[in-house]
Amino acid sequence: MKFLDEVRIQVKSGNGGAGCLSFRREKFIERGGPDGGDGGKGGDVTLHCVEGLNTLIDYRYQPDIKAKTGRPGAGRQRTGANGDDAVLDVPVGTQVFDDETGELLADLTEPGSCTVVLRGGDGGRGNLRFKTSTNQAPRRVEPGWPGQEATLRLRLKLIADAGLLGLPNAGKSTLLARASRAKPKIADYPFTTLHPQLGVVGFDDTEFVLADIPGLIEGAHEGVGLGVRFLGHLERCTVLLHLVDGTVEDVAVAYATIRAELTAYDADLAALPEIVALNKCDALDSDARKERATQLAAVADGPVSEISAVSGEGVPELLGELLRVIEEAREANLETSGEAAG
Repeated sequence: MKFLDEVRIQVKSGNGGAGCLSFRREKFIERGGPDGGDGGKGGDVTLHCVEGLNTLIDYRYQPDIKAKTGRPGAGRQRTGANGDDAVLDVPVGTQVFDDETGELLADLTEPGSCTVVLRGGDGGRGNLRFKTSTNQAPRRVEPGWPGQEATLRLRLKLIADAGLLGLPNAGKSTLLARASRAKPKIADYPFTTLHPQLGVVGFDDTEFVLADIPGLIEGAHEGVGLGVRFLGHLERCTVLLHLVDGTVEDVAVAYATIRAELTAYDADLAALPEIVALNKCDALDSDARKERATQLAAVADGPVSEISAVSGEGVPELLGELLRVIEEAREANLETSGEAAG
C-alpha cells in the first residue's frame, strides 16, 4: 500500500429532516388535531482512530465525504430517523486541521478514540409542536437545519519511541532491518528510503518502536532533496538516533549538517535527547576508526557509539542505551499522569 501522510478532504454533515404537516383523521373522531412529527437529525462527520493503519491513501481517492440527511417526520406523531454518520477511520497519530484557518481541530493519538468534527443539522419541528390554546390547528412546520461543510487537512505523524536520522546512505535502513523485523529497501546508493518506515524492536523483554525517515541533505529545510516533508514524523519521538557514516571524509561536517537542518525546521525537535552513533566501523581500520570517533564526539559534545549495522557490532549496546532513555521517559510520564490524576 502506498504511503501517504497528508491529504485534503471536503466533508459535509447531513441536513436535518423536515417536520411533518399532518392532522389526525380517524372515523368517529372529530377535530383530531395536529399530529405531525419532527424530522430526524442529520448525520455527523466523525473521525475514528484505529490500529492497523499507517497511511491516509484511502482519502486520496475519496476526497468528498457526506453524511446522510435525516428522514422527514410523519403523521401519528412519528419522528424521522436520524441520518447515518460519516465515520472516517484514520491511523493513530492523525492530526486534523481546518484548511482555511489552519486551526488544529483534533489530535488522535489513542486507538479507539473518536471525535466529531462536524455536527449534523437538527430536524425541523412538525406542526404538533406549534399547537397552543389559541391555535388548535397549526399549519406551521420547520424545514430541517442545514449541516456544516468544511475542507479538512489530515496530517499523519507516526508514533514512535525513537527516530533514526542522518544523511542519505548513512545505513539507517540497514540498522532498522538489523534491529527489527522490518524489511526496508536497502541499496548502495542514496535515497533508497522514500517514505518513513517503522520497526518494532524487541530488546531485554521489552519492545519499542523505531522510525526511519528518508535521509536529509543540506538545504532540506528549504525543500532541497526530499526536504523536511517527513521530519514531522519525529516530533512525537522520545529520543533521536543520529547515525553518521564513518566512511565519509569529514564526519563532523556530516553531523553538523543534520543538526543545522533540525534547528532550522523546529527548535523543539532539535532539543530532543540525542544518541550519536558512528556507523560502518567494520570498513575502517583501527586508527581511522579512533580518529573519526574522536572528531564526532568533539562536535557532538558527548559520547559516540561505534557500530556496524551490517555485522551487528555494537548494535545491542546501542539498543540498550536507546531503551534506557525511553524507559526513563515512560516513568516520567507515568509520574506526571499520577500527579495530574491526584
